[in-house]
Amino acid sequence: MPQLGCYYEIMKKIKVLIVSVFLTFFLMSCQTIKQKTDAIVEKENKKLSAFIGKSSQDLKSSLGSPDEDFKNEKGNLVLVYNTKKYGIPCERRFEINTKSIVIGFVSNGCF
Repeated sequence: MPQLGCYYEIMKKIKVLIVSVFLTFFLMSCQTIKQKTDAIVEKENKKLSAFIGKSSQDLKSSLGSPDEDFKNEKGNLVLVYNTKKYGIPCERRFEINTKSIVIGFVSNGCF
């Protein structure tokens, strides 16, 4: 009968080991996804940062006509570009000052 108790102890240790291995792989994959996401966001920001200080005409030459435009609370023009990739909506907003210069941007859902 003592051997049966050892069997259960061994099975218990194997279960703990399997759960530990699973959790380790799960946490590592989460970190990998975060790193990939951060890299995509960094690439997007670098691409859009190139328009800062450029004219709104340069922006329109590169991205085409905006899907929407409006004046914000500061009185600056905001140009909105909407796209979809793999069914996921992407919105890029560029703020244009009164001298028609791009002074800022916001990107949501873009990769």
